[in-house]
Amino acid sequence: MPVWSDSLRFAFQPVVNLSTGAIAALEILARPESGDVLAEARRDPELDGRLAAFAVRAAARQEALLPLHVNVFAGTVADLGGLAALRDAVTEAGRLPWEVTVDLGPPFTHVPQPALLEGVARLRDDGFRICADGVGDGDVPLRLLVDLAPELVKLDASLLDRTAGVRAMRALCEELGALLAVEGVETERQCAAALAAGAQLGQGQLFAPPMRRPAVDVYVPEVEAAPAPDTPQVGPSVRQFVRPAALLPATASAGQVRTLLTDAPDVSGVLLVNARGVPVRAVDRDRFLLSLSGRYGHALYADRPAARLADEPLTVGVDATAWEVLDLLADGERNRTGDDVAVVDGEGRCVGVVRLADLVRTLAESRVEEAAGLNPLTRLPGSDAVTAEVDRWIAHGRPFALSWLDVDDFKQVNDGAGFAAGDTLIREIGAALKAVAADTARAGLPVQVRVGHIGGDDFLLLAAPEALEPVAAAVLDASWSAGGREVTLSVATVDCPPGTVADHRQAAAWLAPLKQAAKALRGASWVVGRAGTEGYRVRRGGASARAGTAVVPQVRGRASA
Repeated sequence: MPVWSDSLRFAFQPVVNLSTGAIAALEILARPESGDVLAEARRDPELDGRLAAFAVRAAARQEALLPLHVNVFAGTVADLGGLAALRDAVTEAGRLPWEVTVDLGPPFTHVPQPALLEGVARLRDDGFRICADGVGDGDVPLRLLVDLAPELVKLDASLLDRTAGVRAMRALCEELGALLAVEGVETERQCAAALAAGAQLGQGQLFAPPMRRPAVDVYVPEVEAAPAPDTPQVGPSVRQFVRPAALLPATASAGQVRTLLTDAPDVSGVLLVNARGVPVRAVDRDRFLLSLSGRYGHALYADRPAARLADEPLTVGVDATAWEVLDLLADGERNRTGDDVAVVDGEGRCVGVVRLADLVRTLAESRVEEAAGLNPLTRLPGSDAVTAEVDRWIAHGRPFALSWLDVDDFKQVNDGAGFAAGDTLIREIGAALKAVAADTARAGLPVQVRVGHIGGDDFLLLAAPEALEPVAAAVLDASWSAGGREVTLSVATVDCPPGTVADHRQAAAWLAPLKQAAKALRGASWVVGRAGTEGYRVRRGGASARAGTAVVPQVRGRASA
């Protein structure tokens, strides 16, 4: 007798890594040929759970090795307190739970939040990953989104016209340790906007439509991504380079590894994981196949544990930067510099791998862009690099101090000693600032001092408040001269605790009158003020005709300067 499941078909749509152009996962979409099973599933949690299980079995029939996304209504997880049918289907398919992401979809209204959070906790205990789906176009409360702490947030492409909302969600994702995806991308313009807003993943007709068989190739337009809000660490986050990992149990035989590599020529390595998903051994494709291709190689190793032909895995945490991965490879064995590096979560479980080629390509492009913005005289970045970093620190709620520095009466220096002597002085000051920034980093202070050369004799410095003293001492206690003429420097600093400024423009607006106050003092001077507070303190410098308390204008809203 025919049953409703006989008319149920599934389509596969890739989730694409926008940085590398690789397929990161496959979302499995139910496509009933008759009836409205999805509407029934919304009312029937048991049916919805069975649909998720059917989706995994459909992927197994297609021999899809990529990570999977299955859709489940939020109410289903709250009512069932977990998804036993899905867990059983994953086991039957020979997959690992952490290869499957559960996309929790709306409606969230009227779903009991404690029950939903309890159900999500059980899914995580089973090893599944959680995605908050339909955010921005659905009804998920912000508080619930934070409590869910999903590994992935999916935004509707309609939000790309509201850039501020997408950037805010990217900042929230950074705090939650989640990736940001934009679904429903149909045009190259939307793809560029998603990248510019900081999304790491994309999904939609532009890349590949839902198909009965998983897509092998996807179209990703070549667009230049604007610098995205970064983690507090220096350098791009490793999250944006993560590719799906080829995983097998630690007990897998060499023959099983060989079959996987033969069936998937794009796989460059296999990770052998224990029952918790923690990488215990790593198989490099080239070294492994070379061992099996030797005389008697297949006969010797085919039925034996693949671990015998594997190495210790190279691993980094999900919060690492691209530079940390390069350091790991550079400090390791020379014959392993091209190995995949496993990215692990807080529990040590593998969430994917990164490849050296992806890192080098992106970092090289960023260095070219950075070099193009360097001042030709000091080889220091311009103001754009420093102010972009200021906005990142503000987004992360970090305290900072923004300082401006210049040479007193620099025009007279050029007129009296000549422009060549003036250029030499500027280079010397730039070198001193770079040196103190490097010393501060070696001293283990929270952040490196960022130095920018605005142009002429103007420099911009960004630092944690506790790093100010060594910076000021390095330039104010030194003796400076140009063409035999003694010169002095002036420094103005605005201290910006979290919440006092909205962006770098407001910080600059508070800094401007402090600059005037510093220039009014005789000799080497340093004036420090606080954003949101009138007045300043003179840390260095002699009296002036205007000595006293400078009145810093109150800045309300976004400064136009």
